[in-house]
Amino acid sequence: MLHAISADNTLKRHTIAVMPAYNAEATIERTLKDIPKGVIDEVILVDDCSTDRTVEVAKSLGVTVIQHEENLGYGGNQKTCYDHALAHGADYVVMIHPDYQYDSRVMGAAIEFLRLGICDVVLGSRIRTRREALQGGMPVYKYLANRVLTTIENIALGQNLGDFHSGFRAYSRKVLTTVPFHRNSNDFVFDSELLAQAVEFGFRIGDIPVPVRYFDEASSINFRRSTQYGIATLGVLAKFFLHRLDIYSSPIFRPKESDKASEQD
Repeated sequence: MLHAISADNTLKRHTIAVMPAYNAEATIERTLKDIPKGVIDEVILVDDCSTDRTVEVAKSLGVTVIQHEENLGYGGNQKTCYDHALAHGADYVVMIHPDYQYDSRVMGAAIEFLRLGICDVVLGSRIRTRREALQGGMPVYKYLANRVLTTIENIALGQNLGDFHSGFRAYSRKVLTTVPFHRNSNDFVFDSELLAQAVEFGFRIGDIPVPVRYFDEASSINFRRSTQYGIATLGVLAKFFLHRLDIYSSPIFRPKESDKASEQD
């Protein structure tokens, strides 16, 4: 079915994969090689001041490389990724970590959900079953934290997703041109804020199973940073509720046009 849809030129759109990178020289090539041919029109890698040969390796593989002059953090890196993808005319944007943790072979499936108008945002769920997640190398504490946070987020945001904290995400252009993601954090909680914004602005979110790998070269945050991220995510949900109740209008949930209105006032 997917091959038949892809063959229909009326559904062709410009698709760009973006990779927020930091010290990923050992894994970039493997990540790129798994991307199915004909699925992606361009790959943009944004390097956040890596100390290894990430930039050199990426350029040698024909990837469009953007270099930060200073380290802006994971969220700041994604802001640059999406800005350049939109500037390059992307209709669909797939964000995948270049650390070979997420299986890039499923990109085509994620994009088809966007092309068919079934979803506006597609996440790659690492947790189809508990056994697969743990056998794939996910630390037990991360699995438990993910289950608790994802359950809370599903209830709070009215969704039914398997994994809110995936590093594999696909967005339609309309999502990225609508949500004010530049107001988001430059840290890891950027991802949680962007999903809450997508819900607030009425976009449809879905997910697909994606195999993952945990190994030494794959990026991962430690227990302390994971705890900080979890607390920050709960803070995002609190802002979402307060915004919905008209108690506190958080800037991250205001339309972009509100900036112009404030300047005119």
